[in-house]
Amino acid sequence: MASIFGFRSRDPARDRQTDLQRFDRLAKLFDQISAEIEAEKTGLENRYQSTAANAAFLVEAMENGSASTSKSSDVSAMTGAILNYERRIAELARQKTMMKELRHSLDAIVDDDAQQAGSPAGLARSAGRG
Repeated sequence: MASIFGFRSRDPARDRQTDLQRFDRLAKLFDQISAEIEAEKTGLENRYQSTAANAAFLVEAMENGSASTSKSSDVSAMTGAILNYERRIAELARQKTMMKELRHSLDAIVDDDAQQAGSPAGLARSAGRG
């Protein structure tokens, strides 16, 4: 588009395409981070379950006399690990929720932009960008 002052602005459709490409990259990044969070969370949950089962069996063995009470330090170490797993799993759940919210917000922005671009007022606003 050319103007009477010699200033050329880009076509609003080109601006829209550039924005969509940028939003698409951001959406893919959010999806990638969400997948990383989920993979870490799944691994920790598996280790949590394994450690909790091992601790329970060890405590039971100690109570039955088939394991030395000196193994209580092992139980304490497993208890500490379990607490760390719980803390990290909770943090990852918060991060996953945040990624969902960010992705939802991004989708809303794209939808709003699409609606504005399709409306007469939206077309006028887009045409005024430079």
